Amino acid sequence: MKLDSVRLALGTLTVLPAGVPTRVDREVGKRAMVLAPAVGLLVGGLAAAVVAVVHLIRPDADLLAAALGVLVVAGLSGGLHLDGMADFADALASRRDRETMLRIMKQSDIGPFGVVAIVGVLILDVAALTACLQSGRGWQAILIATTVSRLTLPWSCRTSVPAARPGGLGSYVAATVRPITATFVSVVVLAVVLVLSWLSSAHVIGAAAAVLLAVAVAFVVSRRARTALGGTTGDVLGATVELALPVALLALALG
Repeated sequence: MKLDSVRLALGTLTVLPAGVPTRVDREVGKRAMVLAPAVGLLVGGLAAAVVAVVHLIRPDADLLAAALGVLVVAGLSGGLHLDGMADFADALASRRDRETMLRIMKQSDIGPFGVVAIVGVLILDVAALTACLQSGRGWQAILIATTVSRLTLPWSCRTSVPAARPGGLGSYVAATVRPITATFVSVVVLAVVLVLSWLSSAHVIGAAAAVLLAVAVAFVVSRRARTALGGTTGDVLGATVELALPVALLALALG
């Protein structure tokens, strides 16, 4: 079961080869969501390596390094989180009833509000990471932000947030993670982030704020999803991750 959870976490959160889980149920889904920050650490580590190499070759190319780092995160995630955010944005912007919004989220096309959401988030990602690079903590910022943005998943799948509809990823992971488990994961992530900040001489306050704000994003988005949709979906989970990333980067840039 543990290996199935690892495979599910990697398979749903990245495009990295992970194999097919032999079993997928709510227990496996719960463990996969608990492992999400570790997957974020892996993705963030690869993006951080790209940022560090580009900045080493061209120390004056902060914008280039930031853009490539953000694209690596988006690419390794398969663009799925961005797609989910776009679908959620289109659904909310429609201001229709619950069933219509769920139907909009299942459609394959992306509307104008979805496009604006994607463009806006990516611009914020690149701008905030550029600011971090200019202050001398670029690779640290993308590593920390990518990790804490995935911390939203165990909180978004806490037991008080049901699935909005049967079927799909949401039905396997919604309402599976106990708050005490999500809290424990948060403490571990906070400890890792603070150690990374201390070892790299980054601002500890900004790093701690990034963790707390990511958790806050999970609460805000899941509450909105419950109000509008009756619960969470895979698209909502993706939206939460994508919204938490620029928030974390901004906290690190301004902290």
